[in-house]
Amino acid sequence: MSNEEGKRRAARAAMRYVENGMVVGVGTGSTVRHFIDALAERRHDIEGTVSSSEQSTRLLKEHGIPVLDLNATGPLPLYVDGADECDPNGCLIKGGGAALTREKIIAAASKRFVCIIDPGKKVDVLGRFPLPIEVIPMARSHVARALVELGGQPVWRDGVTTDNGNWILDVHNLHITDPVSLERELNQITGIVTVGLFARRRADIVLTGETA
Repeated sequence: MSNEEGKRRAARAAMRYVENGMVVGVGTGSTVRHFIDALAERRHDIEGTVSSSEQSTRLLKEHGIPVLDLNATGPLPLYVDGADECDPNGCLIKGGGAALTREKIIAAASKRFVCIIDPGKKVDVLGRFPLPIEVIPMARSHVARALVELGGQPVWRDGVTTDNGNWILDVHNLHITDPVSLERELNQITGIVTVGLFARRRADIVLTGETA
């Protein structure tokens, strides 16, 4: 089975959690594009969506799916998103698409977080994929120095500006055996907006092409 087929099957499997009348949180990325295609087939059954990125907002609107403001909807029953890595406990690395801040906000506001990935994203220990960190632009070098002290190798994702107007540092050479503690520690560094570790609010359900 190809990676693309795995993504498609995982995205289709997530539709079993979509109930009539729901407002659905929608993530960002290549696997989520398949989910948006599937969601379009039931666009008249749901009240609307909350989107984690301008990219997903465009796709949803192209399919005629309403996009709502999280401030107006309140808590969400369901959030569906992909990941760059997933460990056996449902802890994730996200942010390869630079949408990690809005993704983390929607995940925190959602009762159930369903993560859809192809099987190649499963790992025993997080860190093979560089950890994305969104930073305030003026704090880039300050944050990078702090990350080096923690043993990471930060690389500025040059030319990328997030939907929030910030920059991304991708941190290499991490072996993340305690994702919750590392997420907490990184959150204390001044200048960091969001860490791409989804450990405190991890996935409730992980679907792969294998289980779809």
